[in-house]
Amino acid sequence: MPSYLEIIFIPFDMNNLLIHGDNIAGLEYLLTEVNLKGKIDLVYIDPPFATGAAFVVSDGRASTISSARSGDIAYSDKVKGSEFVEEIRKRCILLRELLSEKGSLYLHTDYKIGHYLKVMIDEVFGVNNFRNDITRVKCNPKNFSRVGYGNIKDMILFYTKSESPIWNEPRWEYAERDIEKLYPKVDKDGRRYTTVPIHAPGESANPQPFKGILPPKGRHWRTDVSVLEDLDNKGLIEWSAKGNPRKINYADESQGKRVQDVWLDYKDPQYPKYPTEKNQDFIDLIIQTSSNSDSIVLDCYCGSGTTLKSAAENGRKWIGIDSSEIAIKSTKEKIGSQQTLFSPGYDFVELD
Repeated sequence: MPSYLEIIFIPFDMNNLLIHGDNIAGLEYLLTEVNLKGKIDLVYIDPPFATGAAFVVSDGRASTISSARSGDIAYSDKVKGSEFVEEIRKRCILLRELLSEKGSLYLHTDYKIGHYLKVMIDEVFGVNNFRNDITRVKCNPKNFSRVGYGNIKDMILFYTKSESPIWNEPRWEYAERDIEKLYPKVDKDGRRYTTVPIHAPGESANPQPFKGILPPKGRHWRTDVSVLEDLDNKGLIEWSAKGNPRKINYADESQGKRVQDVWLDYKDPQYPKYPTEKNQDFIDLIIQTSSNSDSIVLDCYCGSGTTLKSAAENGRKWIGIDSSEIAIKSTKEKIGSQQTLFSPGYDFVELD
């Protein structure tokens, strides 16, 4: 780890920073020297998982597990147990200061240490600001023998700083089999559709009739009768043989299905260039959901730079920090491949 912070400016937009050095010092630099307290909208971090080992790069290939005995050390993961949790806690305190009131933290971890980290982050961010424990399937099933079930997942802890974070509702496209199941009916034009009730639980004190009928006992119309009349005039109310009205929803007008907390289709690269390099698609999903086009995205364990590349491609400003020379080199190559004018400037901040 260098005894200074190497501040690497990306020239096409000076809001973007790559910092080589200890991330505690880097985060303090952002707070005190760059004055970014309360100005960062999204933090995604993928810190070490307290495995007790070292991860290496050899002949341009990364070790995807911590067992390689030769090559250049990309990062060391020797800190374990309560010491590890305390190290992450120090960083979470600084990250919370940097986050805006509409900001979010996504911390990527695994099943061995993640539950301990959750208890700690509950204290730093508040239990009420915990949103999800996201399960991500990271690899194909493993068939080697062990006492226990195969481990094919990791976890992402999602917190917000307040009750009003940036939230751009994410949607997944329906598969054909989903459409056939969820939209089982077909109209005369061949369009798939389903119907849903136009009333909801809770009785209205003064219910208004729609086409001469009132909502069932104990229920109320979901919307004003005038809206129901308009839907009926447009042919978007289906009447059953017994005269019960239901609203028509067409498959081709659907925005897709709501994203759930189990992510199946985001497995990591099979032959990464950097250890534990992540699939960019789910980083894209996080950035698109929890930041806006004017947001700053921060990753203080930036590794190979996948988060920074995703932020750039999604039109966000970004800041990356890492103490590993291999990580910084990998990040500059990844970001540089996206920028034909990549020719960073450098500054050095001596540490006390």
